[in-house]
Amino acid sequence: MGSFSIWHWLVVLVIVLLLFGAGKIPKLMGDMAKGVTAFKKGLKDGEEEPAKPADDAPQVTEQGVVSTTEAAKKEAKV
Repeated sequence: MGSFSIWHWLVVLVIVLLLFGAGKIPKLMGDMAKGVTAFKKGLKDGEEEPAKPADDAPQVTEQGVVSTTEAAKKEAKV
């Protein structure tokens, strides 16, 4: 009683075929596959971090390496 037998699955299959028709099922599966593909592409695009612009790179001066915030403060004073 706890699990479905093959006869239960056959009855479910017949009911699904009667409700949706044999022509709509491949179309539904194709739409589902496109949705999964778009979802995976969205996940992959979200994982990629955009490259940092060169302005964020530390600046090198005669005194040594100056961080970008320190360089901006010095430029503001000048």
